[in-house]
Amino acid sequence: VLVALYEEPEKPNSALDFLKHHLGASAPENPELEALRLELAEMKEKYEAVLEENKTLKSKVKVY
Repeated sequence: VLVALYEEPEKPNSALDFLKHHLGASAPENPELEALRLELAEMKEKYEAVLEENKTLKSKVKVY
C-alpha cells in the first residue's frame, strides 16, 4: 500500500485516508454485506435456541 501511495501520480490530501481505503478499513457499506450481517444475526439466534433445546432434551434423557 505504501508503494501504491508513492507511485500515485496525484497525491491524496490525507495519506492516512489513502491507507485506510486501500486496506479496507473505511470500505463503503455494501447492501450484500448488510444482508450477510442480518443473516448472521438470525443464525446466531437460531443457534442459541437449538443449544437451549439440546440442553432441555439432554436433561430429559438423564431423567429416563
